[in-house]
Amino acid sequence: MAIRHFGAAASVTVALALASPAHAVTEIQWWHAMTGANNDVVVKLAEEFNAAQGDYKVVPSYKGSYPDTMNAGIAAFRAGNAPHIMQVFEVGTATMMAATGAVKPVYKLMADAGEKFDSTAYLSAITGYYSTSKGEMLSFPFNSSSTVMWVNKDALKKANIAEIPKTWPEVFEDAKKLKAAGYSTCGFSNAWVTWVNLEQFSAWHNVPLASKANGLDGFDTVLQFNGPLQVKHLQTLIDLQKDKTYDYSGRTNSAEGRFTSGECPIFLTSSGFFGNVKAQAKFDWTNAPMPYYPEAKGAPQNSIIGGASLWVMGGKAPEEYKGVAKFLSFLSDTDRQVAIHKASGYLPITKAAYAKAKAEGFYNNAPYLETPLLELTNKEPTENSRGLRLGNMAQLRDIWAEEIEGALAGKKSAQEALDTAVQRGNATLRQFERTVSK
Repeated sequence: MAIRHFGAAASVTVALALASPAHAVTEIQWWHAMTGANNDVVVKLAEEFNAAQGDYKVVPSYKGSYPDTMNAGIAAFRAGNAPHIMQVFEVGTATMMAATGAVKPVYKLMADAGEKFDSTAYLSAITGYYSTSKGEMLSFPFNSSSTVMWVNKDALKKANIAEIPKTWPEVFEDAKKLKAAGYSTCGFSNAWVTWVNLEQFSAWHNVPLASKANGLDGFDTVLQFNGPLQVKHLQTLIDLQKDKTYDYSGRTNSAEGRFTSGECPIFLTSSGFFGNVKAQAKFDWTNAPMPYYPEAKGAPQNSIIGGASLWVMGGKAPEEYKGVAKFLSFLSDTDRQVAIHKASGYLPITKAAYAKAKAEGFYNNAPYLETPLLELTNKEPTENSRGLRLGNMAQLRDIWAEEIEGALAGKKSAQEALDTAVQRGNATLRQFERTVSK
């Protein structure tokens, strides 16, 4: 509680009034990694919650990229000044789960605060990622997304391509036509190289990324993404990179502007890219599900979520936790979830919000916002497509990306790159396993 000093002249009555419960405001610190249009959504949500009641004040603070925000939060916890709420990207889940005492599980928070909470009200394709095997929600899904294929419809028209490609061979063929039609530096590309070309790719084709259900069933998981289909896909990208039919766009999403500028007419990245596409693209655009290899048995399977969830940090007072619980209930409101979905392109996290958006006919005019939901629910998840929970994931992604970059630069074959990525990654996983088993 912040107490303002009014000087010696302040009357006792005023001082008592300011100190009374009616005027006591408990601050809730919320650290996040949202920029641009999505930062505006975060700020607006905090303002709406603060205006709706007088007991708590949510204070959002931007702390940099996803890895930066997670690292800052863990360091702050060790120093005894962690925020109440921390936004952590989905692949940080295993690290947060292993941080014993650093977090307060959401299901326990809501029960302790006496706040109404039903985990079955949320979309299981989203909450499963952040829950125990018993269905107990550990963190609160906030900005959930999946990989989609963004398409410049004007470019397709210019290259005389009548239909949006559905399979990878069609993407490769169309990218060559687009290159010939004037898109000389990039027929197609993607952001988040490992998320798109290893993690989502494996789930979508129902092949394992790692053993033990991609780590969801135990930290003693072993990487397995050097199988025939993943190798074939990377080798094709290597071959197409030579004449820029495919052109690499980096480890993160920093080069997404290659799509909105019109340079790359087909671009795979997060469905959460919607806000920027809507604001910046000066051409007719849409998105479509991720392509698949038709020879892969059962493909397409289902996609897995990306984005982030809100973790509640440990060591706070009961009254502060009560405010956090009320804020999570506020975020779960059906109308609010529909509004967040429409403004940001991130997925509605409750079944009621999805049903309401659908009943309103919203997707008739904005089918691109339903694409990730249709992907996530395309088929009942398998051991290969429930999600992934690998320790030290930020480091793993850097290792994998380093090997893929070496292959794209012509320094090694796809098989060599993925074999080495698996070998180096397994060493990192064993290191993590030793840490959590102490």
